This record gives sequence, structure tokens and C-alpha cells, in this order.
Amino acid sequence: MRAVVQRVARAGVSVNGERIAEIGRGMVILLGVGAGDSSSDAGSLAEKCLNLRIFEDAEGKMNLSALEVGADLLAISQFTLYGNCRKGRRPSFTEAAPAQVAEDLYEEFVSSLRKSGLRVETGRFGARMLVEIHNEGPVTFILDT
Repeated sequence: MRAVVQRVARAGVSVNGERIAEIGRGMVILLGVGAGDSSSDAGSLAEKCLNLRIFEDAEGKMNLSALEVGADLLAISQFTLYGNCRKGRRPSFTEAAPAQVAEDLYEEFVSSLRKSGLRVETGRFGARMLVEIHNEGPVTFILDT
């Protein structure tokens, strides 16, 4: 699994002009599921995201996790994170998991996040979404399992 994690002041997602989710201060997690990923990857990556210390403490250092600051979370499925652009001009997606496998593991990832008790919003799997991200910092990290 691969995640692009961004610390945000706020974020939201719309589908067909309808706002389906929005969050305040927290994290946007763009999640890609790769061929060969498993349930254990979903759980361990969720745990990593929840405990990643990317929020500033009183001294302005990134020392606090989403759990410690009570952050909102917005998880968006994004298969293009597994797009391979090494050859030619058109990305290859052979490293991405098949849609049904990816959706199941995405749902497991979201379920693991929700067990934290934090507010967790989502996009809509497989939909064409308009994602609005107000990256704070900017702070962006790429995580792989």
C-alpha cells in the first residue's frame, strides 16, 4: 500500500457537484492499493498514519500525532499512486490491485482508522472526485508498506 499524507487546515471532496465530505484541521490520506497488498498492510499503514508525528507542538516542532491533536481524517482512494511512468509517456497501472481487491482493502484501512475514535471522512471509491486540499505547511509525506 502507498499513502500520500498531507497535513491540512481543511479539505473536502465532491462528486458530481455534491459535497460528500469535508474536514477541518487534520490529514488527507490519498491511498493506493498495490497488487499483493493484504489486510495486514491496511492495518499497519492505518496505524502508521494515526501515529505519524506531523503536527506541531508548543515549540513549533513536528512532535504530535493525529491521535494527540484530535485531528480529522479524510481518506481518498487513488489508484494512480501505482502508476508506473518509467517507460513511454502513458502510465502503466499493472502494479495496482484489481478494483474489487483495492476496494476491500481501502475499506479495511478506513475501518482501522475509525477504531481510533477520530472523525474519519471518505471519498467515494471509483468515482471521479474533486478533492480540495488546503495543505498546511506545506507538509506532505509518502508512506509505503
